[in-house]
Amino acid sequence: MRDAQAPITFYRKDYTAPNYKISRTDLTFTLNPSRTKVASRLEFEVWDHSNPDNLPLELDGEDLELDQVLLNGEKLDATRYTQSHTGLTIHNPGREGVLEITVYIQPDQNTRLEGLYVSNGNFFTQCEAQGFRRITYFSDRPDVLSQFTVTLIANEATHPVSLSNGNLIEEKKLGEGLHMTRWEDPFPKPAYLFALVAGRFVCQEETVKKGDGKPALLQVWVEPGNLDKTDFAMQSLKKSIDWDRERFGLELDLDRFMIVATADFNMGAMENKGLNIFNTKFVFANPELATDVDFENVESVVGHEYFHNWTGNRVTCRDWFQLSLKEGLTVFRDQEFSADMMAEGLDEVQADSARAVKRIEDVKVLRAAQFPEDAGPMAHPIRPDSYQEINNFYTVTVYEKGAEVIRMQHTLLGEQLFQRGMQIYFERHDGQAVTCEDFVGAMETALQEAHPELDLKQFRHWYSQAGTPEVSASWTQTNGQLVLTLKQNCRPTPGQAIKPAFHIPVKLGFVEKASGRDVPLQLESNTNALHGDVLDFTESTQTFVFTGLDKPVVPSLLRSFSAPVILQSAHTTDDLIFLAGHDNDPFNRWDACQKIYGNAILDIYLQRGLTDGANTQAAVQIVENLLKDKQLSDGFLALALQLPSEGTLLEAFDGLVDPVAMHFARTTLRDLLACTFGADFKAIYDARNLTGQPYSYNAVAASQRALKNVALAYLVAAGADEELNVAKAQYAASNNMTDRMAALSNIVHNGPGNPPELAEFFERFNNEALAVDKWFMLQATVPASNENVNTLQTMRELLKHPSFTLKNPNRARSLLAAFAMQNPSVFHSHSGDGYALWADLVIELNTINPQVAARMARGLDRWTKLVPALQEKAHKQLERVLDTDKLSPDVREVIGKALDAATH
Repeated sequence: MRDAQAPITFYRKDYTAPNYKISRTDLTFTLNPSRTKVASRLEFEVWDHSNPDNLPLELDGEDLELDQVLLNGEKLDATRYTQSHTGLTIHNPGREGVLEITVYIQPDQNTRLEGLYVSNGNFFTQCEAQGFRRITYFSDRPDVLSQFTVTLIANEATHPVSLSNGNLIEEKKLGEGLHMTRWEDPFPKPAYLFALVAGRFVCQEETVKKGDGKPALLQVWVEPGNLDKTDFAMQSLKKSIDWDRERFGLELDLDRFMIVATADFNMGAMENKGLNIFNTKFVFANPELATDVDFENVESVVGHEYFHNWTGNRVTCRDWFQLSLKEGLTVFRDQEFSADMMAEGLDEVQADSARAVKRIEDVKVLRAAQFPEDAGPMAHPIRPDSYQEINNFYTVTVYEKGAEVIRMQHTLLGEQLFQRGMQIYFERHDGQAVTCEDFVGAMETALQEAHPELDLKQFRHWYSQAGTPEVSASWTQTNGQLVLTLKQNCRPTPGQAIKPAFHIPVKLGFVEKASGRDVPLQLESNTNALHGDVLDFTESTQTFVFTGLDKPVVPSLLRSFSAPVILQSAHTTDDLIFLAGHDNDPFNRWDACQKIYGNAILDIYLQRGLTDGANTQAAVQIVENLLKDKQLSDGFLALALQLPSEGTLLEAFDGLVDPVAMHFARTTLRDLLACTFGADFKAIYDARNLTGQPYSYNAVAASQRALKNVALAYLVAAGADEELNVAKAQYAASNNMTDRMAALSNIVHNGPGNPPELAEFFERFNNEALAVDKWFMLQATVPASNENVNTLQTMRELLKHPSFTLKNPNRARSLLAAFAMQNPSVFHSHSGDGYALWADLVIELNTINPQVAARMARGLDRWTKLVPALQEKAHKQLERVLDTDKLSPDVREVIGKALDAATH
């Protein structure tokens, strides 16, 4: 039965400032897992002194047991306030005063992991976006900034460590086995940045010097037994601090900065001021347990959360519609940080290649996850106009596309003016809660200081319009001129049928066919449209005439992926082969390979497995050329040899699609390449299979392993037992998780069911939760092409495994997200059983953790793109989820929008 309560939609246009500020907040927690007492003291005053006297003070609160309310020391009776299931309203509080509230909460019953909860006996908090209201009554909105002092009273035996934001100003024993710590955060912050941690922990700590020479204490706290996994996180934190100082001129502003890791966490990490709380997945790293990708992710996420100290904490969001203000900007910053770290210590050529590899990796994520979101029922601008449940808008659009919008501003302004814009942004808004418009305004001011004739007026459409623009490019070259015509279109998205043209920066070059060199760019007219190698494309159709081109050239467009668009170019297959071998932009070299592979796979899909087409021959030619080119770095070659993901292919197909058939089409090309170039892949593998060499995580070593393991995947795909034995030998000899997982993945995904290596892996790592997550994930992603394994049956068995629980978000994701979002050939099984299993688990998760359930519910976002037989089965399961009794607002919004897509 459907819950009769209609969802509430919130609109950006309805923003109003609160009635009151809360200038100071004093909190006292008496921690008890089953019944924690929270006493708050709030100093408030009217937001605007022109406000009338009798405005109510409205506080948010959910699942709180109210004990008492005092106003200016006087206990209020029930006539002076109104309590509801969503909050507390104080009537006629006066223009200023002190409000004291005592509540009780039950942290050990909090399976939502929002607010204060217990994990493995320890206390943690997660308050973004609206978790603080589950701790005490408060104005739980990002534009209310308050200075917090926090007192923690806990059992000294069970919770000897107790932490909160800011600086430790007092600690003492209280008797009766209790102890107290008091923390003061000197910086006003919104409630979503509050944090509390208490329990049994050990820490790695280092003292570093800040830019002013003063010391700062850095600490990484973990549960006992995990200290040996924290070295890399600490080094990443130190690098982040140095990089932010050197690149952005931003300094650590606290005397103490802490990271705490927990296995039970809804998100990746949280930037609470001075007390970052992390999922263990993004802290724990050593060679035995973490892959190269894990190491890269730890460095990136540690950087991301630290960079939030300025872009998110010192300057925060006015309201949650502005989420990309902090997240898009900070993702851009962490991407730049990671690229610089990958290039660190390399020569110029190697460094450029390392940065290009990072850029390619980021765009692969964007295309695989964000482009489908922009084309589906949850499409929204990076600054949404409305939402029902804010937790559903922590999306790849807000984060990754938001980062691309920041990157485009960096491209348009250049590094120097962009940094000037950042400086203006902080000068104007430090200590404030502001909007995306405030950021663009700062960038526009910086731009106009140098170029008064330019503005970012049209660029602002990137903030307000959803969807991925499609750009078509055609050209003719005659008589020393090249006439380039660009057209842009953005398909309708929910609530936005017609959209004005975007301002699209098109970074380009012309590659001379004879020499392979770039030739100078000379624009005949509209010279204001070309800035260096960046073309301003601002109309629905624009023609640009370039001169001085006496020899034939091939245009290289959208270099470095200068805008998040879908490019349909007039390149012939021969043009793409040429660019794949000669383009001076590494991203476009890689992209040319991807286009040829994609065309070949789509041909095989349409021709039901035939491989005699011209596009398939071109794919073979591309791989032959790549294997012959000895100038390519291992990191680039590893990426260039990989075929597009199935998700990317499904989106690229212009029509209703069968994911199972697409999987087999992709597998057909993979197997063809594997058999054609088996000797080459064996040579690559043997040259890099340096058994016994100590593991080291750096860009060069990681690239060697990446290429070796791409070669291994092709070897195993050739299908002979001999090649599978190569993977088995690598598994047995591995001294690091990267090689071990690569080998095991090939064994599990291509070989007989239940190989002994799978059992050995679990036996070796059964006490390491993150490794066990990998074990579950590998089995959930065995594709339909492995006829030895019934993955659906495996899934049902794994759900009953003693190590599986839906209560831990990482474990839930390792099985359900891996199955529904990374294994399309089985999830979209023609039987419909994959959808039924998905629905069962979403319904169950809804009762445990609605936020995680809503993430899993997005597995059928794109169901209307499926062939009719699959659509019918998907629709049935979507309806079944929607008909669930007591469906959370989180899941209801996702499923409701998915079903609404059928009517558009």
